[in-house]
Amino acid sequence: MVMWRIGEVARRAGVAVSTLHYYEEQGLIESSRNVGNQRQYASSVLRRIGVIKSAQRLGISLKSIKQAFANLPNQRTPTTADWKKLSKQWRAELEQKIQQLTALRDQLDGCIGCGCLSLKKCKLRNPNDELGEKGSGAVLLEVPNLGNESD
Repeated sequence: MVMWRIGEVARRAGVAVSTLHYYEEQGLIESSRNVGNQRQYASSVLRRIGVIKSAQRLGISLKSIKQAFANLPNQRTPTTADWKKLSKQWRAELEQKIQQLTALRDQLDGCIGCGCLSLKKCKLRNPNDELGEKGSGAVLLEVPNLGNESD
């Protein structure tokens, strides 16, 4: 098995060394240590990084990517068939994001015309007064999928 140093993997993958460290901390990739205690990676890590970067470009979170990788037998590197399954799995998530962005875009024109950005009335900042249901006081406004507790 071919093993590469971290700098070589970073260069070939087109990512920073710190990105590889982060992916490893998140459990997305693995390394081993050589006798000099330096990180080394199997060449198959490039495919995992490729899947990670492709999924991220689609807006898939690292959490979702990690969950998908956890479902692979023996934490193996995703194959072409695995990618097809993963892409089908993520399609629904992408469709939901597209719908949310389309709705946001459609509301934006009215908001610019209004100019109020009222926390109580604004359809853009507080759709259907969903924040009011969470009680009084300071409420986090930048919540993805507002009102959807599954995230």
